[in-house]
Amino acid sequence: MNKWIRGTNATVLSIAAIGIFIILTIFLHSLKGFQVDLTKNKNFTLSEQTTATLKNLNQDIHVIAFTNSGDGNEFITRQVTDMVAEYKKQSGKITYDEYDMLKQPSMAKQYGVDQGGTIIFELGTKKQNINFYELFTGQQDGSYTFSGEEKFTQAIQSLTSTEKHTVYLLSGHQEYPGTAMSIFKSSLAAANYDVKDLNLYVEGKIPDDAQMLMLLGPQNDLNDKEAALIQEYLKGKGKIYIALGFNKDMATSWKNIDAIMKTYGVQDQHAIAIEPKQTSLYDPLTIIPEYGSHDITNKLSSNNLVTMLSLAVSLNADDSAPDFTKSLLLKTTDKAYGETDINLLAQSKTKLDAADVKGPLNLGYAIADKDNKPKAVILGGSTFVLDQDIQNQGNKDFALNSIGWLQEMKDQITIRPRQGDAYQQAMITPSQANTIFLITIVFLPLLFLIIGGVIWWRRRRG
Repeated sequence: MNKWIRGTNATVLSIAAIGIFIILTIFLHSLKGFQVDLTKNKNFTLSEQTTATLKNLNQDIHVIAFTNSGDGNEFITRQVTDMVAEYKKQSGKITYDEYDMLKQPSMAKQYGVDQGGTIIFELGTKKQNINFYELFTGQQDGSYTFSGEEKFTQAIQSLTSTEKHTVYLLSGHQEYPGTAMSIFKSSLAAANYDVKDLNLYVEGKIPDDAQMLMLLGPQNDLNDKEAALIQEYLKGKGKIYIALGFNKDMATSWKNIDAIMKTYGVQDQHAIAIEPKQTSLYDPLTIIPEYGSHDITNKLSSNNLVTMLSLAVSLNADDSAPDFTKSLLLKTTDKAYGETDINLLAQSKTKLDAADVKGPLNLGYAIADKDNKPKAVILGGSTFVLDQDIQNQGNKDFALNSIGWLQEMKDQITIRPRQGDAYQQAMITPSQANTIFLITIVFLPLLFLIIGGVIWWRRRRG
């Protein structure tokens, strides 16, 4: 009788424990969005900026990730997909699909994706493409930072924003063709810029809706009439973004371009920046400049993202335009120098001499008027906007940051990247993998089953 009572009590307690567990599970599941983040760096806790954006989201956003199961980047992929899962928890307006490019190449072709590790935010016909590698920055100690939340929230805000900025790309001076800047132009379009081409020689005027002119990589000078139109435009609310190209005769051939820059107190020194400390990756004509302190560059500097320029022209600023404030954006080290003998440069015989400009060299300025309103960005180089270079390090961020500053886009999202420890990977042989499988999946469960059986048998006999 006592044995029967003890058995019944054990059964009742077991059923009660199972029932409590089920009820608790159902209750916790009913609490939408409830979770406890026990990770050291709060990897699953979204910022207030993101939760507010998702709370106010009233349009359906489709998120598509294209991965590659054969690239060995499972850790990176998991970080990205986990982040998307957190967004889905916060808003029913977020839907998510994942496609393996090896198994579903037709979907990648449909979206124009040619490599794994790409995530797309889609709202109707509007799209924002983000490469996985843009989200991670490695540190020397093997740790990393992950800026996925900032990029994802920026993408959602760009897609849902109705504000448009009309900017014009000047042409007719052997600037970069649009086909060489397709990534840059698509990034601007995704950030709600309406990018149009403008040949002043053909149009004869600057359109009334022009909020900014962009002169990217010109080789030849503006003519006098074009320069006069631009100068008149800049006297009002007009803004200009100048990123110089290369001309071996720049000292005598860029009269009007130089005059526009001089309006703001910036001079072209007609010298190509040379970095004599050659590395295994870059030649002396490829400059990795240091950043000045400015809203455009501060976040790039803190995230250790470099901007790279090739064939960059040295600039200088003076007090000839007291109504404008010149803020230094980019500069070389003091080891660099500006080569003024372009013919010598073409023969790869450059060396520092008395005619050259001694470093450090200044390569870019942000210009504000007397009311501290953005007026111009003037850069000594422009290769960072080209398709083959814009994806390198911080090039695209620098381009978009500087244009965003010039357009006074105050609503830019800034979310601190998450810190991650060095990723540890254990390399094991097939025999070791089999041993682990047998121990964890076969022997341990079997051991507990045997022990349980022995205890049951002894109690039954007692």
